[in-house]
Amino acid sequence: MVKLRLKRCGRKQRAVYRIVAIDVRSRREGRDLRKVGFYDPIKNKTYLNVPAILYFLERGAQPTGTVYNILKKAEVFKELRPNETKFT
Repeated sequence: MVKLRLKRCGRKQRAVYRIVAIDVRSRREGRDLRKVGFYDPIKNKTYLNVPAILYFLERGAQPTGTVYNILKKAEVFKELRPNETKFT
């Protein structure tokens, strides 16, 4: 199963995170399938590759709690809803 989760980068006490699509069995710094975003909690900046995120969500990827909150704040799930009605 694939999850969208945070991968820690940066130096000590100055963490930044990449949002990645990764296999559930992999560790946090393990090999990811694809980088789909970036989150800096110190500067409060977020970059999201929305088409790539929607691609993984449509195919059953589950976001972790923190990533879910980031995506919800960026209103990514509003773009997912119309696409779901086309396929059903």
